[in-house]
Amino acid sequence: MERDEVYEIKKFKRNFFHHNLYVNTFQNHLKEHRFIESLHRHDFYVLVLFTNGTGLHKIDFDTFDITKGSLFLMQPGQIHLWELSSDIDGYIVFFSKEIYNLHFRDKKIEEYLFFQSSKNKPELVLNIDEMKQIQPYFELMVNENQEDQLQKKDKMLNLLDCILVEILRIYNIESNHLTSRYNHKLKEFEILLEQFYKTEKSPSFYADKMAITLKHLNRISKNILNITITELITRRVILESKRIMVDKNRNIAQIADELGYSNYSYFSKLFKKNVGMTPTEFVNQLKN
Repeated sequence: MERDEVYEIKKFKRNFFHHNLYVNTFQNHLKEHRFIESLHRHDFYVLVLFTNGTGLHKIDFDTFDITKGSLFLMQPGQIHLWELSSDIDGYIVFFSKEIYNLHFRDKKIEEYLFFQSSKNKPELVLNIDEMKQIQPYFELMVNENQEDQLQKKDKMLNLLDCILVEILRIYNIESNHLTSRYNHKLKEFEILLEQFYKTEKSPSFYADKMAITLKHLNRISKNILNITITELITRRVILESKRIMVDKNRNIAQIADELGYSNYSYFSKLFKKNVGMTPTEFVNQLKN
């Protein structure tokens, strides 16, 4: 089990616009950055479309098969590694939250449903028609990246947004008024959860912060995700504990304390209930 690295865009060659945007073919990317095949995480958003080859992609302890048409969408902070065949190819794009939000202003990258943590499904497998619709935008981005034309940044970001719009259409999320309003409230909860999940485990805390009743907050969560707010809080805590466990310099008691559990035994029981094994068993599995 290796300690994971956190990579910034500036670590990668061929980056532009103050280290906020990177695009490359996957084959060329891998030639220059073999280190991505070890466990790591990023501080930026990642899009990867595979057009050839096979392999495995492990994201936050879930494993996905790679095939032609595999499209991966990753948020900052997710931990992952690749196991790739020698003929792997496709396209890879990195971009920061800042460059996207400043460019478009009237919308934010985190408002795309597939980049909201509770909804995040990091993999899509595109069919032939979907590939024909999306792949040309990736190719245009790579080509534009190699040129030195006027308003290069604008064109590349607009092509990126075309890709995101096409992905959203594939997700085919219902957009009626009630769902839209509930999505907005769920996103508000997720922002609060990211701020306070290590110190605040009570669902009532989040409902009070949002100035709504806990009953209504649970109604929103059940309507959109079919789980309770308590379950959402626990999921976030368990995911973070798994990420921290990759760091071999931490023992379980330290991890429990970092996540706001002074009672190590309670944390262990909670972990086992949700994961099916104790924290120690999980760490041993990672080592193997």
